[in-house]
Amino acid sequence: EVQLVESGGGLVQAGGSLRLSCAASGFTFDDYAMGWFRQAPGKERDGVSCISSRDGDTYYADSVKGRFTMSSDNAKNTVYLQMNRLKPEDTAVYYCAVDITGWCFPLLPKRYDDWGQGTQVTVSS
Repeated sequence: EVQLVESGGGLVQAGGSLRLSCAASGFTFDDYAMGWFRQAPGKERDGVSCISSRDGDTYYADSVKGRFTMSSDNAKNTVYLQMNRLKPEDTAVYYCAVDITGWCFPLLPKRYDDWGQGTQVTVSS
């Protein structure tokens, strides 16, 4: 079965950096798009970034554009989210997800089919 395992979350001061990883198994990695989402308590789950398996293009939410970078290592079946210049408002549980269409965008939770358990990112001020 599809399995996604996030890692790399933690506590960091504002202005710092973290790199999240999502290790995937149980499907043909090259055929599916991968996305990152985040959810803070009492708030909706919002898209952060995704990468398409169709053309390799990446998409970023306006709130993280210029600070976060998503990448994929197909040999390792792993995607990454490099987060720089972190802000307290970035605090959330970050989830990795699979879009079987391979297109990645629109970056909406309802378009994604399988999810990891999430990893907590906390940014202190």
